[in-house]
Amino acid sequence: MQHRRQNTPLLKVAYSIAVKDVWAEFRSKELLSAMLLFALLSLLVFSFALELDRRARAEAISGVLWVTVAFAAILGLNRSMALEREQGCLEAMLTAPIPRSAIMYGKLAGNFAFALIVGLILLPVMTILYNISLISLPLVGVLAAGTLGLAIVGTLLSAMTAQTRSRETLLPLVMLPIALPIVIAAVRASTGLLSGADSEVWGAWAAILTAVDAVYFVACSLLFDFVIEE
Repeated sequence: MQHRRQNTPLLKVAYSIAVKDVWAEFRSKELLSAMLLFALLSLLVFSFALELDRRARAEAISGVLWVTVAFAAILGLNRSMALEREQGCLEAMLTAPIPRSAIMYGKLAGNFAFALIVGLILLPVMTILYNISLISLPLVGVLAAGTLGLAIVGTLLSAMTAQTRSRETLLPLVMLPIALPIVIAAVRASTGLLSGADSEVWGAWAAILTAVDAVYFVACSLLFDFVIEE
């Protein structure tokens, strides 16, 4: 069995898992619609809260974006792994002759895609609500790097907490402190972009964000085999 697992193409299995998640969501629209609804409602709440102080609204827009994206991603991560366990799909994947890391990479790709879609939809919505243009290629790049980091950390931790009864409350409590370096770097890079700062300023934070993503990816890849077996 172990020999067969090693000979199974890892990327092919990961791609199949990711495609399965995307097609399942395309049919049900359960996960993405819940994430979008939560994100849009959060934006409306922040918009009304900051309506009276336009200067504070302009300064807080990066924080609003990333708080909304982070919590929408957590909502999606909770449901994604929970559905795998409830439907018995995770047990089937664990007994199949495939590398354990392929499960992580496949789930990571699906989680990243859903979180990125939500983030991309938020950019034009926030441009309208806050009257500040958030549509730019560098900001999309920062958004992609930030959501990737959240998906990396969240995929590992959701696999860890999905088997607990209080997973809905446990995942945010565990994930937010660990994901804090990602959120801080993403907020700083986004703020620099929106304020028109020099590329050296926001570029340094973007580089830090990329480095944090790389460290978390390696660490989560090494830990996933142990976490998923528990």
